[in-house]
Amino acid sequence: MTFAHPALLAVGLLVAAALAWASVVVTRRRAAALASAGVAAAGARRAGWGGRGRTGIWLTIAGIAALGVAGAGPSVTVPVSHASGTVIIAMDVSGSMSATDVPPSRLSAAKTTAQAFIDAQPDSVAIGVIAFEQGGLEAAIPSTDHATALAAVRRLSPGGGTSLGSAILAALSAITQRTVTLGQGGSAPDIGYWPSATIVMFSDGQDGGAGAVSSGAGPAGAGNSAPGIADTNAAAAVAEQAGVHIDTVGVGTAAGTTVDADGYHLFTALDEATLKSISQATGGAYHPASDASELNGIASSINLRLTVTHQPLPLAGAVIALALLFLAAGAVLTVTRTGRVI
Repeated sequence: MTFAHPALLAVGLLVAAALAWASVVVTRRRAAALASAGVAAAGARRAGWGGRGRTGIWLTIAGIAALGVAGAGPSVTVPVSHASGTVIIAMDVSGSMSATDVPPSRLSAAKTTAQAFIDAQPDSVAIGVIAFEQGGLEAAIPSTDHATALAAVRRLSPGGGTSLGSAILAALSAITQRTVTLGQGGSAPDIGYWPSATIVMFSDGQDGGAGAVSSGAGPAGAGNSAPGIADTNAAAAVAEQAGVHIDTVGVGTAAGTTVDADGYHLFTALDEATLKSISQATGGAYHPASDASELNGIASSINLRLTVTHQPLPLAGAVIALALLFLAAGAVLTVTRTGRVI
């Protein structure tokens, strides 16, 4: 136990000790006077410091001592366990996300769904936001301040190509707080084990990165692959090795539509196969953006780790309550036995 004001504790205990000493002295003198007057021994004992008539006084002194302890600000340090975890919202902001097959647009629908998902998370979960086109751009670092993540989502706008692999690596970099890249030949680096972290990727699955070429996934954008862009399958393997689940959210329709890009009309459709492949490789799940109830289930699937912190527990309130109990009991006993308050 620690005290915020030790001096007050010393003063309170000295006052209580002085009152106790005075009570003992007065009681002994009274008992001696009664004995010299020839009062019976039993009556003298009742008048003594241990007699029942003195119980009220001792309870009052105990109450004063307790008030001294309470005034010193007592507290104890207790271990407190709480759940905490990290969720990275990876938002596809490529040009295809401006398609209107999901009104008012794919990106607008994804932003609305992502904001609802953020609002549903407990305060103990740190949330970060990654926007990705041909690479990953950190829009908000992981934080339990969910207002920051919501503001980052609202600022997003479409433009550019897509690299799902780079998005995964950028999200892993945000989780580990260090740059995560593939090794030579696409080998997966050892970034540690992060089972309490989850990536929630909102995308139409159109992968224009190297992964679209090497894996054959993605009906569109394969011809737009750029050298040095991370392979999607290799990036997913890094996440799987680190224990990070990736839940993918498909935004768009299988029927697809066309979008205008640099004066060209390009056809784009939801590629569920690519998104399902990413989630299955990492132990996550695929969710259609239109299924709000299924998307809400992502929260319960996050493996939050239990952490223990030591926090001070103030005891002043409890000690004051004890002091009042002593004082009240002492006053009642004194009044009923002697007819006096003290």
